Amino acid sequence: MFEVYRKEVKFGDSNLIFETGKIARQADGAVLVTYGGTTVLCTAVASKKDSDADFFPLTVNYQEKAFAAGKIPGGFFKREGRPSEKETLVCRLIDRPIRPLFHKNFKRETQIIATVLEYDFENDPDIVAIIGASAALTISGLPFMGPLGACRVGWNGKKYSLNPKVPEYKDQKLDLVVAGTNEGVLMVESEACELNEKIMLGAVDFGHKEMKSVIKAIVELAEVAAKEPIEISDDEPVEEKNYVKLVKKFKDDFKNAYKIKEKSERSNSLENIKLKIFEELGEDIDKNILSSVIKNEEANIVRSSILKTKKRIDGRDNKTVRNIVAEVSTLPKAHGSALFTRGETQALVVATLGSSQDNQFIDGLDGDKKEHFLLHYNFPPYSVGEAGRVGTPGRREIGHGKLAWRAIHPLLPSLDDFPYTIRIVSEITESNGSSSMATVCGTSLALMDAGVPIHKPIAGIAMGLIKEKDEYVVLSDILGDEDHLGDMDFKVAGTKDGITSLQMDIKITSITSNIMKIALDQALEGRKYILSEMKKAISKPRSSLADNAPKIKILKIKVEKIKEIIGPSGKVIKDICESTNSKIDIDDDGTLKVASPNDECLDAAMKRINDIIVEPELGKVYSGKVVKTVDFGAFVNFLGNRDGLVHISELQDQRTEKTTDICKEGELVKVKVIGFDDRGKVKLSMKRVDQESGEDLEK
Repeated sequence: MFEVYRKEVKFGDSNLIFETGKIARQADGAVLVTYGGTTVLCTAVASKKDSDADFFPLTVNYQEKAFAAGKIPGGFFKREGRPSEKETLVCRLIDRPIRPLFHKNFKRETQIIATVLEYDFENDPDIVAIIGASAALTISGLPFMGPLGACRVGWNGKKYSLNPKVPEYKDQKLDLVVAGTNEGVLMVESEACELNEKIMLGAVDFGHKEMKSVIKAIVELAEVAAKEPIEISDDEPVEEKNYVKLVKKFKDDFKNAYKIKEKSERSNSLENIKLKIFEELGEDIDKNILSSVIKNEEANIVRSSILKTKKRIDGRDNKTVRNIVAEVSTLPKAHGSALFTRGETQALVVATLGSSQDNQFIDGLDGDKKEHFLLHYNFPPYSVGEAGRVGTPGRREIGHGKLAWRAIHPLLPSLDDFPYTIRIVSEITESNGSSSMATVCGTSLALMDAGVPIHKPIAGIAMGLIKEKDEYVVLSDILGDEDHLGDMDFKVAGTKDGITSLQMDIKITSITSNIMKIALDQALEGRKYILSEMKKAISKPRSSLADNAPKIKILKIKVEKIKEIIGPSGKVIKDICESTNSKIDIDDDGTLKVASPNDECLDAAMKRINDIIVEPELGKVYSGKVVKTVDFGAFVNFLGNRDGLVHISELQDQRTEKTTDICKEGELVKVKVIGFDDRGKVKLSMKRVDQESGEDLEK
């Protein structure tokens, strides 16, 4: 019934297995990929007719099924719902290297679905999903100019490692994902601990070399299992040839428009030229083809001008960074804030500090975990002068936010040194190129303004590329148009001493290692300049937190004291929190965290806690209150909620007939700890203490 094809290859420490022909046979391409004990089903399907869109309508979905890890989903419905942040990020990892490899004339709606079926808690499914998507497309018959390979590269300070296991991530100074073809690299995504350019470039080269065995295996699978390729013509449509002749008549108009440095004015001028072209052709036109022709003409003008003159749209050379204005405390009531402006890109970044109760809980295949550093990036339509829908963050916003998160994360203090939950919100208020890197710069400033002891300031810069055959120019701090019409978006973030995050996307088939080296060297030069401009606003973290920031205290208590602080049914801890306006967290190991809105509330909460956990000292004198009198003595509350017994013989030096002759309930007295009984109860004495001065008479 099944005609199964199988290919196995050694890839790092585990075998990578491709299997097709048994599952999802109605898809154009379907491959079951297993690496170690992790299995992902990848399918590729394209519509049977062209789309009306003027772009390639590719959709990528990556989904982690809870059953893959032997779990039942949380929540009320107990089934998988909207994509998690990780699922969204992996969708982007798959999409970015695959999209440029489709034939330029292929416009059919295409969907790739990668479903995690098994997870072994060692091999991350993201790499398996990228490879599986490549394999499914390669055997599908669709005009995909692959295959491509992918891998994860680690660096432990001495050597690179291929596809380190998930438990090993914490020991690595680098987490880098790279994807590419035999010819070169197409995509890089990474987080690093201030590594220099040489190590980062070496990691990319190492990964590119190792993935070639995977590419070879996919080719061998396709040789026996691939479907007949779809016929795609390289010829231009007849309408396109006619449109090209007309658009050429407006070449000088486009050239003049691209001499305008200001973005809004330039955009208006370009829009007017397009309206003239549409009016001249009348109503009977294919708007999608015409828009594509106009875009190609714009690209030719901008690209040829940069290659020929080495001058860019706004008049800069290829290395100059736009003017920068950085300020902090933009919002005085915030815990920390900054406004970072670079040219026509601007980010308003706000830092908010909270307690551990503000941590984000993440439910993933690896289990539940808490995240104490949150970075949320928002891109409202007004930032580019448009009116549009405002809703939940899209894939782009999640991806840009995670890139900035990776850049900042390695420089944050440990929870032991700074026990706060940190939330960053970056509002992009203007955008003309690399708002994610503006977010990195603004976040660094806002954290320092909030008094968060980051190890060093961090900055980011976006690099671009214009390449025609063997001629190319690498551009520093690219504009939006240079990103849109160029061949590369290469973002580098870090300190003056090393890189903390690197992300690269290529719109051409690949780039060389030499081009990457030039881009990294230029990025270092630009990053140092940006850091020097940021230093004018603030050079190091403030020595104290904002007055309205929460105050947090951490202490270690004996495990047996936990139940005393919590009290029956949580009565004691609830009363402390309500009466002092504080939040209290207690871990099973006795780590206790108290968060209060101000020092007064913190002191009040700590006093209540200390009264519970402090142990009475033998021979020490305390002030207390008589809480109960009995025939044989008086019970005195002398230390928080601790009571002790003053035996009737310890009330005074002479014989006492009745306890109430010496003290009554509610009366304040001085007592001395003279011992403990077999059950740990405290024995007190009044007669050994001067009741007026509190002096220890025995001394």
